[in-house]
Amino acid sequence: MRITIIGSGNVATHIGAALKNAGHRIVQVYSRDMQNAAILAYHIKAEPIDDLNNVDPDTDVFIVSVKDDAIPAIVQRLTFYQKLILHTSGATSLQTITEHTANAGVFYPLQTFTKTKELNFWDVPLCIEGASAEITKQLRELASTISNNVYEVDSDGRKILHLAAVFACNFPNYLYSIAQNLLEQNQLEFNMIRPLIAETADKALQSFPATVQTGPAVRNDVSTMDKHRQLLSGNPMMQQIYEVLSQGIIKMDKKG
Repeated sequence: MRITIIGSGNVATHIGAALKNAGHRIVQVYSRDMQNAAILAYHIKAEPIDDLNNVDPDTDVFIVSVKDDAIPAIVQRLTFYQKLILHTSGATSLQTITEHTANAGVFYPLQTFTKTKELNFWDVPLCIEGASAEITKQLRELASTISNNVYEVDSDGRKILHLAAVFACNFPNYLYSIAQNLLEQNQLEFNMIRPLIAETADKALQSFPATVQTGPAVRNDVSTMDKHRQLLSGNPMMQQIYEVLSQGIIKMDKKG
């Protein structure tokens, strides 16, 4: 299949590489920054462009992988070419494209991506949604060339998945940053808790998280929690985060 990638960020980089490795022809890579377009295009043997007026119409599908608020304007310009248009967003509905064309779909990879970190795309869940049964079939065939985990998920379900992913990925990573700052402020190394992070993640993969919850809150260890609150007394926001999360764990445990 001949594919044009619109975007050059983390998601575009990994999807582009996976599709190229699967034997698809990446026609062009578009970015407002020509340098970014050129870097990705070089790796996936495509032509870089920084102007949508220079899009090659000889493509089968546009994969739009840009910031959510930029999707509508780009889609509106791409409809001129009358080709299949997909976006890769978890929080954006299919309707964002179907308002402009019925030749529409969603190609959402449920994973956290960093340009410089390789991962096995075959393990990445790919959530697809087509504006018609025929497009959905086409998307399943395309997705199956790069992933072993393809799911048909509508826009409402995808929004819930995206929200769950924020809780499962973005928030824990922020909490890791808090832990790092606490340690560094007290001349302790973050490396000391890396094994703890790894074991916690492994237990969540092997069991349901609620069944392996540990710590002072699940034990209702008021004395220890009071000591922690005192240590955080100089940082009200961090103290509030600690309180909200601790109360959530306590309530979760009471519900069984």
